[in-house]
Amino acid sequence: MPRTRQLHQWLEHLFPDLRPGDELTIEPASADASFRRYFRITLPDGLTRIVMDAPTEHEDCRPFLHVAALFHAAGVHVPEVLADHLDDGFLLLSDLGNTTYLSALNGDTARALYGDANAALVDIQRASRPGVLPDYDRTLLERELRLFPDWYLGKHLEISLDAKQEAALHRVFEAILANNLAQPQVFVHRDYHSRNLMVLADKYPGNPGILDFQDAVYGPITYDLVSLYRDAYIDWPEAQELDFVIRYWERARDAGLPVHADFDAFYRDYEWMGAQRQIKVLGIFARLWHRDGKDGYLKDMPRVMAYLRRTCQRYRELKPLAQLLDQLEARAPETGLTF
Repeated sequence: MPRTRQLHQWLEHLFPDLRPGDELTIEPASADASFRRYFRITLPDGLTRIVMDAPTEHEDCRPFLHVAALFHAAGVHVPEVLADHLDDGFLLLSDLGNTTYLSALNGDTARALYGDANAALVDIQRASRPGVLPDYDRTLLERELRLFPDWYLGKHLEISLDAKQEAALHRVFEAILANNLAQPQVFVHRDYHSRNLMVLADKYPGNPGILDFQDAVYGPITYDLVSLYRDAYIDWPEAQELDFVIRYWERARDAGLPVHADFDAFYRDYEWMGAQRQIKVLGIFARLWHRDGKDGYLKDMPRVMAYLRRTCQRYRELKPLAQLLDQLEARAPETGLTF
């Protein structure tokens, strides 16, 4: 049976009291980088709901249900699960609207919106405990790093590394992994950024609404913070970024979270975690284009690469990666502060 027909049949089952002639309006709400799709349905009385369509051959809805319950218990705003059909991969969710942080952020709104995002992140992290989410362990972190040579270098740039270059990249990866694994562990959303945070309507108290959390893990405390402030889709002058990060650090410290007592050391961990994420994201964006035919992320690669270059130029252990990028992309070395 076609997927759309399955969806319609499930919705007809959920709303059996519709009168003859009543119709459900169904329109795309959003799509993401996976096989999931989202639809907004409008009932005859004007009430809206969101349907997640997650084909079972590619996706599993159960982690979404699990993490939604954890995050709701932490006191943050996630969609309410109103109904599910796990055998077919459908969820009916409350509608948190269609105003993303990305569409709302500007010089006038950033401080308030990011303040709310910091507060919600601290709430999630305060609720953390081991053993309830998968560990963001070495195997997973390293598998993500390998997306870079496999997809960004190999497929996107069509470059094969020689033995010396491969060894240099391996040393950088080992240094990054050592830093990441030494950081305190908390709940990690994994995509805590402007496309997954929603500006809520007046009927909801406070911001943000939080989406796309089904891949959450238990891992490094700076991961979600660097996802937020070194966002692939929007960037800020570093002085402004520092202000946002300091505000999080102060709030986290006051909440008793295990952030480093010295901000400089904390910011170093933040940047090194960012390097891991940026290396991964470049690989993912390349894979989305070359494997899945999704070219919408190509325009964001330069921003992600700029973050990565900036960090690699600052730290001696990471400079071999900056030099490798110069070799591969035939760019002159850039200058930067060294710590």
